[in-house]
Amino acid sequence: MDPRMCRKISSSESLPDAENAEFEISNIIAPQESEENFLLEGSPEQQSVTWLDDDQIDDLDLNLDQTNLFFHRVDSADIIYRTKKKKCKMVGKYVMGDVLGEGSYGKVKEMLDSVTLCRRAVKILKKRKLRRIPNGEQNVQREIQLLRILRHKNVIELVDVMYNDEKQKMYLVMEFCVGVLQDMLESNPSKKFPQRQAHDYFTQLLDGLEYLHGQGVVHKDIKPGNLLLTLDQTLKITDFGVAEALDMFSPKDTCYTGQGSPAFQPPEIANGAEQFSGTKVDIWSSGVTLYNMTTGKYPFEGDNVYRLLEAIGRGEPAPPPPAVGPELHRLLQHMLSRDPEKRPSVQEIRRHDWVRSIPPWRAGEAAVGPRSRRSDELHSSTVIPYLVERHYGGHDYYTERELRHELGDGSRTMSTAELSDESTQCKRRWHSSCGRLPCRLT
Repeated sequence: MDPRMCRKISSSESLPDAENAEFEISNIIAPQESEENFLLEGSPEQQSVTWLDDDQIDDLDLNLDQTNLFFHRVDSADIIYRTKKKKCKMVGKYVMGDVLGEGSYGKVKEMLDSVTLCRRAVKILKKRKLRRIPNGEQNVQREIQLLRILRHKNVIELVDVMYNDEKQKMYLVMEFCVGVLQDMLESNPSKKFPQRQAHDYFTQLLDGLEYLHGQGVVHKDIKPGNLLLTLDQTLKITDFGVAEALDMFSPKDTCYTGQGSPAFQPPEIANGAEQFSGTKVDIWSSGVTLYNMTTGKYPFEGDNVYRLLEAIGRGEPAPPPPAVGPELHRLLQHMLSRDPEKRPSVQEIRRHDWVRSIPPWRAGEAAVGPRSRRSDELHSSTVIPYLVERHYGGHDYYTERELRHELGDGSRTMSTAELSDESTQCKRRWHSSCGRLPCRLT
């Protein structure tokens, strides 16, 4: 019994004896905001409130069977679950789906164009959050300006930009991709790709870099986390937040700021150079990316950012294991030259023996498939369940007994945590297949 439950009595009235006490349900009242102006029904006088403790309430011997305060025991098999409702939300002509990923700038969600029925991805940026990031708003504006003029199959396409002044949000609608190279590497036990698969991704990266450098654009943050894959295995270079458009009339590709990821920065930036070649920075970071994709490691490592940059600025890259082969070893050594002038251009890399030849599949090797963090192996659209809920509505109900039967484990009693987890998986299977739950009360 809640100790805050009380009986209304006057200031002159004492607590009744438990033997002679008879009360109606109206005598049990909920706690009030204030004790002032608290009147008994039909009484013009102001009354006081006396709070009863647990022992006093027990002595009153209330007839709880006539109230809603009695809790009936329910068999676990009769417990009814309800699927979580997915509220359909639209931004402009786009139907929102689930979250695909989240970065320092904001969330990325799947969405569906209600006019063309094309799957898209949207980067949702909050202006309040951007103001707390150094150069956050400037980086986003730079990215928008660059993506508006870039058109290449290996560069992510900016489809639309929308603003919500009321919520202070910005929506960058882009091509839909199903996987990130970084997530694919981390999901593989060896933390690397087979050389045949890495070769395919690297040649597409070279195509994108050649186009960018031809347009006078330096990315400055090439890494597996910024390389996405579409459903047809096309590589897309993304995240142009720190990219820089060079002066088209300048004979050199000089840059003055480096804001990329520390593990992929070249020695000149690690040593604090005031100016450096922008295209050579991309060559270096592409070499580190290729090194990571084929070995599962990094050429430089450190306990923290300072030691990492110190190792990059003063040391030599760790030699790749002999298993990569002599041709790839020479290419990595050439791309990771400490002297920027000795690093090859994109055209020179294209003429390298390892790039020109296609490595064969080795015995026991299998391609690492793209899989997003919130999607299934078939890359089903996460927007469909929201559309089903919007147009068909209603909820599906099922009991715990039916859930156990569906899971095929009726021999033992499952804990609440297990049931909750399995129930979530069951609902996810329903949402991904756009069907009905296997059990429904009628």
